[in-house]
Amino acid sequence: MVKRKHSGKDLTIFSEMTALAQQNNAVNLSQGFPDYEIDERLKKLLAEGTEKNFNQYAPMSGLPALVDNLITFNQTRKIPISVSKENITISPGATYGIYTAIAAIVNFGDEVIVLEPSYDSYVPAIEMNGGLPVFVSLKNNFEVDFDALKNAISEKTKAIIVNSPHNPSGKVWKKSDWDQLASIIDSTEIIIISDEVYDILIYDDIEFHSAFHHPKLRERCFCIFSFGKMFHITGWKVGYILASEELSLAYRRVHQYLSFSVNAPSQYALAKYLEIFDANENRKNMQQKRDFFLNEFKDLPFSLKEKAEAGYFQVLGYENISKVSDKEFAIWLTENAKVATIPLSAFYHEETNTGMIRFCFAKKEETMLRAATNLRYL
Repeated sequence: MVKRKHSGKDLTIFSEMTALAQQNNAVNLSQGFPDYEIDERLKKLLAEGTEKNFNQYAPMSGLPALVDNLITFNQTRKIPISVSKENITISPGATYGIYTAIAAIVNFGDEVIVLEPSYDSYVPAIEMNGGLPVFVSLKNNFEVDFDALKNAISEKTKAIIVNSPHNPSGKVWKKSDWDQLASIIDSTEIIIISDEVYDILIYDDIEFHSAFHHPKLRERCFCIFSFGKMFHITGWKVGYILASEELSLAYRRVHQYLSFSVNAPSQYALAKYLEIFDANENRKNMQQKRDFFLNEFKDLPFSLKEKAEAGYFQVLGYENISKVSDKEFAIWLTENAKVATIPLSAFYHEETNTGMIRFCFAKKEETMLRAATNLRYL
């Protein structure tokens, strides 16, 4: 009998709800993947990459053209991030990047603080590397309880996982949040693993602050980014990591024995696309989708605490509709209203009922409109 190496489910909630949506012919607003076409220029660039013979192994840390263009891209942000090639490693997706960062630093018995609700890959990655997750709940408005975080730190704490912009809530860390975190860990050797995959999808003129922006954190953090989220190409599974030279070397020691490198044609396409990509237009398009979703859902019996500040998702309450658990409600909604969502309890290790569900608005308008139409029969 093969012994389990982690406490995660055999089938993630995202796969479970997508399968249920397919079984019930439901509109799938659960899993975070777009249903609209990607930029035609990206398709052509991917084909061009194969035609130009980028078909063999890329360098372990990344195709030089992509690394160079990422240096430029990060320097031209509204709040620039200054990086060199020693700080960048291309990865086969952000989930891989998170796992590899954990594998690079966590030893048996080390503690890693996880802020809940959290993405479901964090805890299995910690456990598979011999670490122990320590859970700290966010406040009801999804802001960090820094007193609780400080109290959770022990002499065994190796790392803290931060997620901003946050999945599932869309909450974005302010500069003052990073200042508080830096102050708390100043006299320790704790490393920050910062999941920042929705970095360019931030709305209402809110500013993005990376851990790598912070002068006291940039030498002790891994920042994980996703081209899948940036360019709406989740199936490409390519991301990149920013880290200090020392932490980059530690990351690459593990990376070279896992995937070694990332497929070369996609790296070529991404490098060329960065030269023509309009991040501001991309952000506007996604904010329009969020606003369209909110407008179509405003007369439905769901409750809205806060508009998503960033990302692909909007959290809504259903207390005006039902008193059952959020998992039961999500299943009922899929089977009866033909709209699939994600229960927020799935983002907590104890799956505590939250009374909230997460909708994905990274969809065509007609998809969201069909979902809203189905839900009017509640």
